[in-house]
Amino acid sequence: MSRRVLVLAHTGREDSLRAAWDACGQLHYSGLIPVMQKSELDDIERFFGVVDKPIEILHEDVRLEDVELVMVLGGDGTILRAAELVRNVDVPLLGVNLGHVGFLAESERADLAQTVEWIASREYTVEERMTIDVQVWVRGQKIWHTWALNEAAIEKADRERMIEVVTEVDERPLTSFGCDGVVLATPTGSTAYAFSSGGPVVWPEVEALVIVPISAHALFAKPLVVSPRSKLAVEILTRTDAQGVLWCDGRRSVDLPPGARIEVTRSTRPVRLARTHQTPFSARLVRKFELPIHGWRGPAPRSADIHTGPTPVIRTFKPSPLPTPQDVRTGRAADPTKEM
Repeated sequence: MSRRVLVLAHTGREDSLRAAWDACGQLHYSGLIPVMQKSELDDIERFFGVVDKPIEILHEDVRLEDVELVMVLGGDGTILRAAELVRNVDVPLLGVNLGHVGFLAESERADLAQTVEWIASREYTVEERMTIDVQVWVRGQKIWHTWALNEAAIEKADRERMIEVVTEVDERPLTSFGCDGVVLATPTGSTAYAFSSGGPVVWPEVEALVIVPISAHALFAKPLVVSPRSKLAVEILTRTDAQGVLWCDGRRSVDLPPGARIEVTRSTRPVRLARTHQTPFSARLVRKFELPIHGWRGPAPRSADIHTGPTPVIRTFKPSPLPTPQDVRTGRAADPTKEM
């Protein structure tokens, strides 16, 4: 049975066009069928001329459900766009970073040929990343319903005015404050907007939701980590007429009038990410953020690995009883240095 790989690229950049061209050629020579969206294939042909490689067109020659994997060439924004594309199917994403940090990407541009080899030999695993379900209510009516892989970010609409909000966990109010916004993030999104706003880094295998206020004017407006089963909500208060805006993954937005209510819960449909090697998350943090680790010595030797000499024998002395007055008178006081 033929194996198909969808190549998704940021075709507005020359380096991405070249990477897509190379990826399609290497997939073909590895016995796989490259697939592209028609608009992106047209961009490549305008840049390189007529493509002499057999490339199938998505939705014309092949359905998305028949694709084994999506190879995403670009930064995290391109990967988030790919996540939208595969939202309703179980096709995993494998990112090749062409951007700056590229935290969601699995490999770098220099590893493109090796990545294709791993795909051809099926040397990859698939992990599921939690997503969130996002609803917006105004005066009892649901006006918007979407999802996010990274975060739902509530922001002020006007630079000159902050918004007044009240946060809620499990249908109980927590605190109200004025702020520039609030980020409701997944563990995957903890290293994105939430991280930039001072939130904690959450390991991907930890199931949790994160609430991070942005520039809040309040004492208790601190980042919170709550259960993934919790229902989170943020209400735009009506004590001012300041407007807000909700962004999901920085790609989809809706305006928030005073009185709007944003509800966030864990979604039942995760995003599947392909991994070609099991790099610990801590190592990914160090590499992506270029963290200083000079001077690290590693774990101390375990006791079973330590060899010592024989245990020394310690001679003990039993203290003599104190002499009684009669012993002193008769000269029979005990010798305190006598060994027992």
